[in-house]
Amino acid sequence: MRILTALTYYRPHYSGLTIYAERLARTLVERGHQVTVLTSRYDQDLPAREVRDGVQVIRPRVMAHVSKGVLMPSMFYWAWRNLRRADVVHLHLPQLDAAYIALFGRLLRKPVVLTYHCDLLLPVGFIHALANQVSRLANIISFRLAHQVVVNAMDYAEQSLFLRNYLAKTRAIPTPVALEEPAAADEDNVKRKARLEPGQRIVGMVARLAAEKGVEYLLEAMPEVLRQHTTARVLHVGQYQNVMGEEDYANRLRPVIQALGERWAFLGILPPAELSAFYRLCDLTVLPSTNSTESFGIVQVESMSCNTPVVASDLPGMRQPVKMTGMGLVVPPANAHALAQGINEVLAHPERYKGDANAVVERFSPQRIAQEYEVLFQNLIHSG
Repeated sequence: MRILTALTYYRPHYSGLTIYAERLARTLVERGHQVTVLTSRYDQDLPAREVRDGVQVIRPRVMAHVSKGVLMPSMFYWAWRNLRRADVVHLHLPQLDAAYIALFGRLLRKPVVLTYHCDLLLPVGFIHALANQVSRLANIISFRLAHQVVVNAMDYAEQSLFLRNYLAKTRAIPTPVALEEPAAADEDNVKRKARLEPGQRIVGMVARLAAEKGVEYLLEAMPEVLRQHTTARVLHVGQYQNVMGEEDYANRLRPVIQALGERWAFLGILPPAELSAFYRLCDLTVLPSTNSTESFGIVQVESMSCNTPVVASDLPGMRQPVKMTGMGLVVPPANAHALAQGINEVLAHPERYKGDANAVVERFSPQRIAQEYEVLFQNLIHSG
């Protein structure tokens, strides 16, 4: 099959959505398909065209940034040109360009598949409000034109005021998860970067320093955790400097983080094998996200595949990995006391939250997820 994939940001941009799209595209290529990715040239130092892991990547020039979105007038041309050659178009939402690309797909009689990753919730302000409305309109048009909508979990779709209008053509395909096997040197590198000492209890967090990730609630929970587990430390992996649109949030949290001293350490973005080693070094990981911009949480499954339990917010979609595996606890969102209680419970009784890591790896393997998409695409092509 010739698959045209479109999304606003692709690698080397780092987010759950881009990781999902990259893993799926790369695995579909490995399975013998031709995948072309249309995405933004959000950084002018990136090449306009390149091949990454067998995936053809085309990046139209960005004319302007609107909140977290981009304006790319030449995307019209590249979408039409590549759609004419494609067998199926796969759109990752939220994405401002999805509406007209879906329309092009319909005009050219190509199957249109949407993967809806999460809601777009932007801060207060005129530009953000405008972007929210444009995004909502693009979603409505895209959903009406799509032949099939994919979500990470039906729990998320059923609880969404927007998605519940399209349940008849919505199905769940879990997010693809893959971790590299770490070597002893990778573990040593993580220990060195974190300045780990024997006896420390490690609470891991893998996320951008962004408001929807609920970092402030983990900060507020830490004094209560430290009263019961005096050697506990938070190791935060992910982008924490110059996060797009999150400068004010980072500035607000900085003095609270500094007050924790060595009890909170930023490790930045780790290489893949070191990320695997990190999960294995943690006693547990946390995902205290606060709203529907988080629909599943890839990092939960990554943690569980290393047999490391999770404490996550009890939100639609997000609660599913813990419920599926029993490897952790869900706690009310935006509740520092409940988060602290969950962390303390898992630290005190880790044996209660261990599970079958191999089963987790198998269920969420990119090969299995790519196969599910493959069957979906082929069925739509043959039925059209």
